[in-house]
Amino acid sequence: MTHRALKLTLPRTPAASSILFGLACAVLAGCASHAPIAEPPPKVDLPAGWTVAGNSNHEEWPDKNWWQRFGSPALTHLVAEGQSSNLELAGALARVRQAEAEARIAGVSLLPTANFYSGANRAVPIGSGSASTSAANSLQVSYEVDFWGKNKAGVASAEASLEANRFDRQTVALTVTSGIVSTYLQVLSLHDRLAVAREHVANAEHVLKLVEAQKSAGAASPLDLARQRSALAQQKSEIPDLMQQEREAQSALAILLGKTPQTFSIGKEGLDTITLPEVSPGLPSELLSRRPDIRRAEANLAAADANVAVARANLFPSINLTGALGAQSSALLSLLNAPNLLVNVSASLMAPIFDGGRLKRERDLAVARKQELVQVYRATVISAFSEVDTALGQIRSLDEQRRLKTTELEQAREAYDLSEIRYKVGAEDLMTVLDTQRALSNVQNDMGILKLKRLQATVSLYKALGGGWKEDQSRGNSLPGKT
Repeated sequence: MTHRALKLTLPRTPAASSILFGLACAVLAGCASHAPIAEPPPKVDLPAGWTVAGNSNHEEWPDKNWWQRFGSPALTHLVAEGQSSNLELAGALARVRQAEAEARIAGVSLLPTANFYSGANRAVPIGSGSASTSAANSLQVSYEVDFWGKNKAGVASAEASLEANRFDRQTVALTVTSGIVSTYLQVLSLHDRLAVAREHVANAEHVLKLVEAQKSAGAASPLDLARQRSALAQQKSEIPDLMQQEREAQSALAILLGKTPQTFSIGKEGLDTITLPEVSPGLPSELLSRRPDIRRAEANLAAADANVAVARANLFPSINLTGALGAQSSALLSLLNAPNLLVNVSASLMAPIFDGGRLKRERDLAVARKQELVQVYRATVISAFSEVDTALGQIRSLDEQRRLKTTELEQAREAYDLSEIRYKVGAEDLMTVLDTQRALSNVQNDMGILKLKRLQATVSLYKALGGGWKEDQSRGNSLPGKT
């Protein structure tokens, strides 16, 4: 890139220095009007309401300690542990600290720079003559006049990036917290399913004893005995798979807590220790300020605005003010005497002449990047609305499925009990008992899965609504639910 530099050097007189100082002050004062103005985020058509209405009797928005609504002290303890030990969250905090350092670095461009130089030289002749010593000291101060607002825009970009990293950390915190809650519920569900599977095995063993007694009395055939032994083996074969799923879920939970799976385990309680909370989705317009990922997209867009301002300012000349105060003397003792002091004040103007179009291409790149982030913001908002609607739909659907499945479970249990009684008195054959036993097992397993899905749908709704996050929590190192 080629620049045309114009340099103005004023003589070492108090009057000239005063003139340049006044000129610099005037220029600096004029720069204040060139601060970049961030554009508001683009408008997105907001729905008037949700496709599926929430609980009309519960109007409170999710609070920051939403996981406590499940009524489990063990879960509350795990969430607190995860917020302090999760490795992804620690990495997000490190990114915030990096952004803070970058913002401070960007702010330096608004201040003058000063450098001090000191040196001494001693010349010793080889032949005749005496040695001589000389010394020089100088203090150089330089400042780039931010006439076009380039430096201010750079600072604004760094500060917006810092905000984006803070919002990103809150997004990670929400994801980690919801992951801990959801995985913990999965572990408890597997505890329940294992208990049901062992109950089925016990029922099958009980029926096997009945068949063996019937065979001894001549009322059952070897085929009936083989069928029941096969049914018992099938029931037992489900337990190892459930145990492996339980181990995998506990390992996933350990990773979320920043622990090795080999050193982590939880109790054998089930989902009966969990309370099903109610949550209101509120108004769709509230979502724009309640989700940290939306605020992050908004902050990234603000940073892109500032980067466009930087790229445009680079197309204009830059103005630099330079001042130097120094002294040089052939004798060290007279170094600071008035006659040896030197003052130099200068101003320079550097304007781009030919750079092959690089600066214009950089401006075009910044504009295109901003246009991309506009679409990212819109997509983030639309996705947020979709997630809330989907979670509400899942809750309504699962509630209806559980209502119907509860009736099915009651009838399946009654059918199994009646078939066993009738088999004892010889009124039913073994196949009827096996069919009702299999039907009861399937319905109980389905009920356990539906209960887990319903609880996890509530977790998804909490997450989709921002988990009770508020903007003032993006400052400092606080986490949702922590003080």
